Amino acid sequence: MKQRIQTAIIAFVIFIPLVVIGGFIFEIFVGLLAVIALVELTRMRQITNYYVPVILAVFFLLLLLLPETAGILPSIENTELIILFVLIMLSYTVLVKNKFTFDDAGFVLLSLIYVGMGFFYLIQTRDGQSSDGLINLFYVLVVIWATDTGAYFFGRALGNHKLWPQISPNKTIEGAVGGIVLSVLVGIAFHIAFPFSYDMIIVIAVTVLASVTGQIGDLVESAFKRHYDVKDSGNLLPGHGGILDRLDSLLFVLPVLHFINFFA
Repeated sequence: MKQRIQTAIIAFVIFIPLVVIGGFIFEIFVGLLAVIALVELTRMRQITNYYVPVILAVFFLLLLLLPETAGILPSIENTELIILFVLIMLSYTVLVKNKFTFDDAGFVLLSLIYVGMGFFYLIQTRDGQSSDGLINLFYVLVVIWATDTGAYFFGRALGNHKLWPQISPNKTIEGAVGGIVLSVLVGIAFHIAFPFSYDMIIVIAVTVLASVTGQIGDLVESAFKRHYDVKDSGNLLPGHGGILDRLDSLLFVLPVLHFINFFA
């Protein structure tokens, strides 16, 4: 526990100032986190022996995330980037005579999209068109942190019914509900302190959606680890695991809130 707290404090001291600063420095930092997360995911499948696909995936990930790299492939949209990557991956399966298979190509492609979409919307939330990017991002962060905290303490105090033991044996239904309850309380307080242009009932509904979505994102990453029989996605953060272990909820919540235009 001591190690977890120390790591969390160090990560907080690094992450929060960069969020506040925003701009190119923040985007570079997010790009670095995304690359680490992508490598962590490919290592779960032990696919790093195929250096060319992983290097290409990292290259395309940076093209998706960092507008400053767009000059490398001018006037090409994100959808077209994904299509180009698909064509390259499929061609590579032929070049290596199926040593890198169709299944491998599909895994790398889905990994790129999964990691890319979350970190893309992390940058869009902070530095997109909305003038309230900093407030919007802090709202998402505090809702996720409240969900994790509520789930932990409610689960320890009241948890008797397993939520999904085949995927995450320690999670309970009581913990999941507790996470939602605490996130709603925090969301209400946040809306009072930093009002959104929505009625309170809308903010509560969106907070519930964000809390549930974040817990699904956490379960998805747990399912990856269970399937590939690994304890953590990485070991970059002592006591916490890897980047994916810490940001799995964020990767799900941010796209969903943008899909419903909550930050419009």
